[in-house]
Amino acid sequence: MKDPLGFAGKVVIVTGGGKGVGIGITTRFLEAGADVIICGRSAPEGLPAASGKEAIFIEADVKDIEQIEKVVQAAVHRFGRLDCLVNNAGGSPPVDAASVSPRFSASILALNLTAPLWFSQAANRVMQEQAEGGCIVNIASVSGTRPSPGTAAYGAAKAGLLNLTQTLAVEWAPRVRVNAVTAGLIKTEKAHMHYGDEEGIASVEKTIPLGRLANPTDIGDVCLFLASPLSSYVSGANILTHGGGERPAFMDAAKNTRP
Repeated sequence: MKDPLGFAGKVVIVTGGGKGVGIGITTRFLEAGADVIICGRSAPEGLPAASGKEAIFIEADVKDIEQIEKVVQAAVHRFGRLDCLVNNAGGSPPVDAASVSPRFSASILALNLTAPLWFSQAANRVMQEQAEGGCIVNIASVSGTRPSPGTAAYGAAKAGLLNLTQTLAVEWAPRVRVNAVTAGLIKTEKAHMHYGDEEGIASVEKTIPLGRLANPTDIGDVCLFLASPLSSYVSGANILTHGGGERPAFMDAAKNTRP
């Protein structure tokens, strides 16, 4: 029986696939045999590689519609098809919502919401013409499902991305499936920006039911499932990948008041 998680002959684009969570996603698809194109504003120090395959890098700013088209057309020109788009590029440094500049907020919204829409539109035009269609996976965040102090614009954009996922899943069916992965707290090279030093990270991990931050490949595993035939009847879904969520603050507060 054909391996449902085998991606030989399949073509995948992972935005921001050369760093952070993107490396985990790219690596999983490479391991599964896919041809993977990654894009970003600057080339990674080393291209992700696995199972004898290496990712292809294309320099592009995902906030620029013409550069988005360049990436999609490069995939079609080289491989003749596009099977999966993973809208992973995103993020935000911590800022104060009361004083952050309008220009900064607009940029964060563009990166985390508008760019995935534009990239999805470009990919959809290709996928709709393919007999097998295609799939799109949007990398969302728990910041879009609960308060996001310090990253207000980012949280709002990720909330919008979840709605966008559901809407596109309806509009582009049945040829193209669209799903989201709501990622929890992840240990990347920038984890210290939000969680502090190793001691701080260890303290944060204690608040997560599964006892650790996610690894980038944990997110990649879910993307692989959503792009595979195993999820052929899954569209418009939001897969929570957060280790069980976050421990309610009242539980520890209530303990502190006990004699």
